[in-house]
Amino acid sequence: MPPMGPRHHATEKARDFKGTLLKLVRYLARDKVRLFIAIACAVGSVAFNVTGPRVLGNATTQLFEGIAAKVAGTGSVDFDAVGMILATALCIYVSSAFLNLVQGWLMTGITQRVCYRLRREIIEKVDRMPLAYFERVSTGDVMSRVTNDVDTLGQSLNQSVTQLITSIAQLVGVSIQMLSLSVMLAGVTFLTVPISLIAVILVVRSSQKYFRRQQTFLGQANGIIEESFAGQNIIQAFNASERSVEEFDVVNDRLMESGWLAQFLSGLMQPIMNFVGNLGYVAVVVIGAFQAIVGTISIGDVQAFMQYVRNFTQPITQLSQVSNMLQQLSAAAERIFDFLAEPEESPDATTPELSRCKGAVDFEHVRFGYVPDKTIIHDFSCTVEPGQTVAIVGPTGAGKTTLMKLLMRFYDVNSGSIKVDGVDVRDYAREDLRRNFAMVLQDTWLFKGTVRENIRYGNAEADDAMVEAAARAALADHFIRTLPGGYDFELNEEASNVSQGQKQLLTIARALLADRPILILDEATSNVDTRTEERIQRAMDILMAGRTSFVIAHRLSTIRNADMILVLRDGDIVESGTHDELLARGGFYADLYNSQFDEGMEA
Repeated sequence: MPPMGPRHHATEKARDFKGTLLKLVRYLARDKVRLFIAIACAVGSVAFNVTGPRVLGNATTQLFEGIAAKVAGTGSVDFDAVGMILATALCIYVSSAFLNLVQGWLMTGITQRVCYRLRREIIEKVDRMPLAYFERVSTGDVMSRVTNDVDTLGQSLNQSVTQLITSIAQLVGVSIQMLSLSVMLAGVTFLTVPISLIAVILVVRSSQKYFRRQQTFLGQANGIIEESFAGQNIIQAFNASERSVEEFDVVNDRLMESGWLAQFLSGLMQPIMNFVGNLGYVAVVVIGAFQAIVGTISIGDVQAFMQYVRNFTQPITQLSQVSNMLQQLSAAAERIFDFLAEPEESPDATTPELSRCKGAVDFEHVRFGYVPDKTIIHDFSCTVEPGQTVAIVGPTGAGKTTLMKLLMRFYDVNSGSIKVDGVDVRDYAREDLRRNFAMVLQDTWLFKGTVRENIRYGNAEADDAMVEAAARAALADHFIRTLPGGYDFELNEEASNVSQGQKQLLTIARALLADRPILILDEATSNVDTRTEERIQRAMDILMAGRTSFVIAHRLSTIRNADMILVLRDGDIVESGTHDELLARGGFYADLYNSQFDEGMEA
C-alpha cells in the first residue's frame, strides 16, 4: 500500500486565479440564458436607480426657485409640478426595486443549480477515482470539498456576481450623470479613483494567498476531526487524547492565522475607500457651493451631484468587497476543480459477450508495485479451477490483499496478466468484472439503515423472502430475530449496536444474496473469538460451496480444507499444495503453522 501523504503540505506555490475564474465562467455558461436575464435586470435596476437623484434634484430646484420667486413677490411654488416630479421619482425607484428583486431571484436559482451540479459531479467523480487516491488523501479533505468548498463557492458566487455587475453599471451610470451635470465636479471626484484602485490592488495581492491557505487548512482540520470521531475508542484506549488535540491545534492555529490575516487585510479596504471617498465628498461640497453662488450650476444639481458622489464611492467600495469574495470563491473553486481534474481510472474496455462467469482464474507472471521503484509482487503465476477454494497465506506485507485488489481491478498489473474464464481482466468493463465477485472482509462495512436493507445491498432486486433465506443460510436469522424489530432493526452509523461477529454474519448473508461465482474472504474471522469463529466458519463453508473462493487468513487452522494453499513471501509463491502436503514438507508453511500452534499453547 502506498504511504499516506503528509497531512500538512505546503501551500505557498502560486495558483492560477484567473484560470480558475475562467473555468467557473465556462461552468456558468450552462445557465447563460438566466444569467443574461439576471444581468439585464441588474443593469436596468441600476439605470433607474442612478436616474432618481437627477429627478429629485429637479424637484429641489423647482421648490427653491418657487420659494425664491414667492419671496421676491414674482410668483409661487408650483406644487403640481413638484408632485409630478416626485411621482416620477417614486415610479423610478419602484421599477429599480422590482428589477433588483427579479435578478436576486434568478441569481439565487443559478447559484443553487451550480452547487447542485458540483456536488453531483464530485460524487460521480468519487466513483471514477482509482483506489490509490483514497489511500493517499484523507476522507475529511474530500468531504470538505463537497461541503465547505461548495458552500463557500455558492455564497460568494451569489453575492459577487450580482455586486460586480451592479457596481460596474452604477459606476458607469453615475459617471455619465456627473459629467452631464458638471465636468469640473466630476473631475474632482474622479481623482479619487486612482488612489482607491492602488489601495484595492495592494490589499488584494496581500490577502489572496491567505484566503487560499484558509481553505486548505479548513480541509485538513476536517480530515483530523473525521479521523478523531472514527477512531475515538483507540485514541482513548492509548491515552492519546492530548496528542490528538495537540495535532489538531497545529492545524487549527494555522487556520486561525490564515483566516485572521485574510479577513483583516480584506477588511482594510472599506475604511480606506470610505476615507478616500470622504475626501472627494468634501471637495465637491466646497467647489459646488462656490459654483452655485456664482450661478454656474443650480442648487438642485448640486444636491443631485452630492448624492452621485456617495453613489460613486459606494460601487468602488463594493468592488473592493467583491474582490474579497472573489478570492474566497477562487480558493474554493480551485480546490473543487483540482479534485475534478484528478486522474481517473483508465478507460474501461468493452466487455466481451460472456455468459455468467464459471470462475476459472489464471495469474500469469504478474508483476506489480504501488510505486514504480518498489515492486511488491515480482513474478506470481497460478491457475485456479472453477469451484476451487484457494487459501493465500504468508507474513504481513507478502502481497496477499494486493493480489485480490489486482484481481478486481482496483489496480492494474505492471506486467503479466490476470484472466477470468480465459479473458484478461483489463478486457472487462470494471462493473461487469466486479459483478462476478462477492467479498467478505475483515473490516465489515455496514451502513446506517435496517438489517434488511444492509443484507439487500448484495442484490437490490431481492424481495424480503430472499433476504431472509440468505440470512438463514448464513446462520444469522436467529440472532436477527432476537433484535428489537428483527429485520427492521436500525443499525447506527458505525453499526456499533451489534457485535463484531453479528456484523460478519450479516456481510456473509449479503454475499450469499449477491450469489456471485467468485468469492473473496479477507481475514473474515480475525476479529472474533474462537466460538464465534466456528459459527462464522460454518456460514462461510455454506457460502463457498460451488464457488471459486480465495481465502486470505492469518489463522491457518481455518484453511485446512482448502483445495490449494499458496504460501507467499515477498511477493512470490514459495510453496503450494494442500494443508497436509505442506506440513509434510516441513518448509515455510509448516513453520508458520507450528509457530501459531506453539503460541496458542503458550497462551
